[in-house]
Parts: sequence; C-alpha cells; structure tokens
Amino acid sequence: MKGVKTPPLKIGEKPIKWLAHPKYATRQIAIIPIAYRTKPGTLALSAAPTLALTIKPGNYKKEQITISDASKVKPDEASLQRIARERDEANAIYADSSAKRYWREPFAYPLRSTITSPFGSARVFNGELQSFHGGVDFRAPTGTPLHAVNDGVVALAKERFLAGKSVIIDHGEGLYSTYFHCSELKVKVGDAIKKGDLIALSGASGRVSGAHLHFGIVYSGVQVDPLDFITAINALFAE
Repeated sequence: MKGVKTPPLKIGEKPIKWLAHPKYATRQIAIIPIAYRTKPGTLALSAAPTLALTIKPGNYKKEQITISDASKVKPDEASLQRIARERDEANAIYADSSAKRYWREPFAYPLRSTITSPFGSARVFNGELQSFHGGVDFRAPTGTPLHAVNDGVVALAKERFLAGKSVIIDHGEGLYSTYFHCSELKVKVGDAIKKGDLIALSGASGRVSGAHLHFGIVYSGVQVDPLDFITAINALFAE
C-alpha cells in the first residue's frame, strides 16, 4: 500500500513482516508462525495491544516407527557431526530467503495421494522418542513424480543423512517448501522453478521405514503444518 504506514508487528519479541496481499494491492497480511515447542498460553500482538493470540495444546499423536538401519537411529560420532552440519546448512538457508516474492498463484500439492503421517506427531524410532514430525508424509511408491507447489528458486538439492535426497525451494519473503526422502533429484541449486515443475522422484532415502514423500513448509525459520498453510494462503485468493 503506497503511502500507508503499517504499525510494527511483534509476537512476543519476534518481529513479524507485513506482506502484500496476493490478490488485493490495497491490503497487507501478516503470517504468524507458531513454533512446535511454544508453550500453551497467550501471546500479545504489539500492533494491537488489546488483542492476543491464544496458543492451545496441539494434542499430536505418537507414532511408533521401526527403522531397519540401526545407524540411522543411533548414529556414530561422524554421522552426528554430519547431521549437525546439515542442520546448520538448512537453518542458514531459511535465514537467507530472497526479498522477492516468486509466487503469484495459489499453492498446489506436490502429488495427489493419501497422508500416511500428519504434522506434529512424536516420532518414536525403534522404541526411542527422537523428534517431532515437521511436515506431512504422503504415500508415494519409489519413482512417483514430485512437483513444485509454487514458483521459486532451488536453494538446496542434495543427499542428507536423515532427510535423504532432498529439495528445498525458496519462494521468497521467508517462505520455503521442502521435499525429503527422494530417490532421484531433477533440479539443482539455483534453478528457477515454476509451479507444477517436476523436481524429483519419491523414494526411501535417509531415515525411513519405507518409500514416501515428506513434504514441509517453513516460514520465517519455523516449520508449520503445510496443509494448514496451503489452505490459509489459498483462501486469500478466494476473498
């Protein structure tokens, strides 16, 4: 909105960016990601002191997962160092998004399939609680084509210890989509991607119990439920 100042927005101490509405030039929106480990309670909005966000317990389920490769469940020291490097690499990518918004259309899904594991579930690998699920898993036999959910630029395309063969797409303004456990990558870092482009084939690489696609959305460095995110963003186009 030219000539109109928006008030600074914070949730707690975290600054939140105002973004252009994807459909209306005279409106702005704010996407407020809530991290998984945020404690239930209220968070004040600095731009509107009389308003607050109520954070409710997620009530996520617990999943028992059997991994045949024990080295993926209890990695040795060299593997732990690799995992740490790869985590730092991903965090650096999420902190360095393009200021440009690449997408102009509603978001699609990477494939049409059933969800086999929802966002947020506690992951118990071989009887040991190790993580929470930062995305959703789609049923996808090895070799299933995977497509970009919207326009962007490839920020990562490589094999990683836990996530296996992975693609991360920067959609601009702090927004990323992630595609893990692939069998084959069809893109490289720096590639300009259009919505619906073939980016990879599904597989069973990394720490998995079988072939599938792990699909995620990261905004402002926070993993959010990708299905909820797509539903919310696409609703803006229907206003």
